[in-house]
Amino acid sequence: MFDLQVKLHQIKPLDRAIMEETQVHLDDLTKPPGSLGVMEEIARCIAGITGKVKPQIRRKTSILMAADHGVVDEGVSAYPSVVTAQMVLNFLNGGAAINVLSRHVGAELAVMDVGVASDLPDHPSLWKKKVAYGTRNMVREAAMTRAQALEAIKNGYDLAEHFINGGTELIGTGEMGIGNTTASTALLVHFAGVPVNDVVGRGTGIDDERLKLKIKAIEAALQHHKPPLDDPLEALARIGGLEIAGLVGVFLACAVKRVPAIVDGFISAAAALVASRLHPHLRDYLLASHLSEEPGHRLMLELIGIRPVLHMKMRLGEGTGAALAMNIIEASLKILNEMATFSSAGVSGTLEDGGVTQSP
Repeated sequence: MFDLQVKLHQIKPLDRAIMEETQVHLDDLTKPPGSLGVMEEIARCIAGITGKVKPQIRRKTSILMAADHGVVDEGVSAYPSVVTAQMVLNFLNGGAAINVLSRHVGAELAVMDVGVASDLPDHPSLWKKKVAYGTRNMVREAAMTRAQALEAIKNGYDLAEHFINGGTELIGTGEMGIGNTTASTALLVHFAGVPVNDVVGRGTGIDDERLKLKIKAIEAALQHHKPPLDDPLEALARIGGLEIAGLVGVFLACAVKRVPAIVDGFISAAAALVASRLHPHLRDYLLASHLSEEPGHRLMLELIGIRPVLHMKMRLGEGTGAALAMNIIEASLKILNEMATFSSAGVSGTLEDGGVTQSP
């Protein structure tokens, strides 16, 4: 039986002693200390997550959650809900951007139907764990029941655990769901306490009229529900989404199993924000892939306490940013594992003009 509180209690702080050992090794590499910047931070972070001074990544998985949103009835999206199912079929046929990038970085792609509004055909890469045929319209009623939110979290946890038990050492996250920037913005406004106008974006590329409808819908939902700040699960249920809840489960499993998870864009970050409010140490297991063009993404990452690796003007979602970041993360660990130390290379540790001098 899945018990959220039991899982949360299993999350431990990063291994600081191991991180210090890793830092000593990084400082002994044939380079000025700290000269590889964020790459060194990544290596040290993953060492603390895994409990290994020199961790390696041999298997990577991109996990994509798909679900629909009842709030599209308010006219908040440029596309109808049917596009969610159509895009899932595109993922399964290998034709989407996340397919291209997952192949490029050598990551397996797993897609979970946690709440798509129509039935999907069987496929080896599709995990059918539908909690409901989309959420309800959060403007009129709670998007989910608390039980549905928990079930979606469990489904995401189980999927991540499956791949981790099978040898996955790095998980990237992604999503698909027409209307999900509306739910994500509502969660951000709720937790940050900022005006909707300050953080709302155009999502799929909506025009000014639809943007007004989106702002109106978010404000109405927040006014209607007013979820308590100290209960992130209730906020998730009332104004979130099933795919967001599924990603909360993925992040939770990674923290429990001590496997690094990559937060993709705005929607994945909304899930990471909820997850980080469930347990203070959970954010330590998260790496932010990139800074989305969605206006609220920067604030969202700041609230979580993580910094993006890439700045690529991306706003597609699907886990595309997370897939790109896998290359940087792997490169960081290869530096840690493969670069020579001063002693092994016969190079002195004396720095001159930003370089090193050869030992006599």
